[in-house]
Amino acid sequence: MRNTTKLKQILLKYDVDLSMDEENLMKLTLVDKITGSLAFFEHSSYSQLLSKSYSYFVKELKKEIPKSKKLKG
Repeated sequence: MRNTTKLKQILLKYDVDLSMDEENLMKLTLVDKITGSLAFFEHSSYSQLLSKSYSYFVKELKKEIPKSKKLKG
């Protein structure tokens, strides 16, 4: 999946803050649009940073789906 596609999916649920420190370490903060909960990620690679945050996004979505509504298979 492309980074742009991952970012678009993340932005459906979260507000995103992206910054970089003096050592070129990128920091990404996700703020849930509904609950306001925060998640922080750091990495020197933009691609890896998005992969980490996308994995978190998918994990959180799975938590929100009631067990009775999960697809079998």
